[in-house]
Amino acid sequence: MGKRPRQIELRQLEKSDLDEVMEIEPVAFGNHHWSRQSFENELTNRLGYYYAAIDSETKQLVGYSGYWLIAGDEAHITTLAVHPDYRRKRIGEVLLINNILTCREKGAKWLTLEVRVSNEKAQNLYFKFGFKNLGIRRHYYQDNSEDALMLWTENILRPEYLDILNERIEAVRRVVKVEWMAPEEFESPYIRGEEIPAGERRA
Repeated sequence: MGKRPRQIELRQLEKSDLDEVMEIEPVAFGNHHWSRQSFENELTNRLGYYYAAIDSETKQLVGYSGYWLIAGDEAHITTLAVHPDYRRKRIGEVLLINNILTCREKGAKWLTLEVRVSNEKAQNLYFKFGFKNLGIRRHYYQDNSEDALMLWTENILRPEYLDILNERIEAVRRVVKVEWMAPEEFESPYIRGEEIPAGERRA
C-alpha cells in the first residue's frame, strides 16, 4: 500500500505568520535574507501577493512565496522558501504552481525573477517549470555584489506552456494533496503550434 499523500493547505500570508517566516528565512537565505520589516512592507504592497503553505496535520507553516503583479501581465516572483524539514517534499513546487495559477487568474502572461548565480537548487526548480535564462545582471545583490540570472517564462497562456505546467501538477499530486487558490483548469486562447509573435518572444 502506497504512502498517504501529505496534505498542504494554501492561504494568504499574514502578519501573524511572520514569527514562523523569520525562523525559515535566515536558514533559507543565510545572511542575505529579508528582514521582518521587509515582509511587513510587502504584505501592504499593493502590487504584492504572498501565500503560505501549511501542513494540515501539524498546522505548521512550511513555506511561503509571492510575487509582484507588474503592468497587469507580468508576475515577478520576489521570494520562495521552504522549511528545511520539508525540503525535497515538493513544497517548493506547490508554492510555485500556486503562484502560476493565481497570477494567471489575475491576468499575467509571463513570470520573471532574479536568482543568485550560486543558487543552483532554485535554478533547477525554475527550469523544470519552463523558465529560461535571459542573461545576467552584474552585481545585482547589494549585500555581497553577487550576479543574478534573469529568468523568464514564455507566455503561460499558450498550450505549449500548459503542457509543462500540467505535467508538474500531475507529478506533485502523486505525493501532495492540495487545493490551489485559483482554478487549475484553463482553456488557452492560443492555437497550438502557431508562430509566437515577435513581441511575445522572451529569448
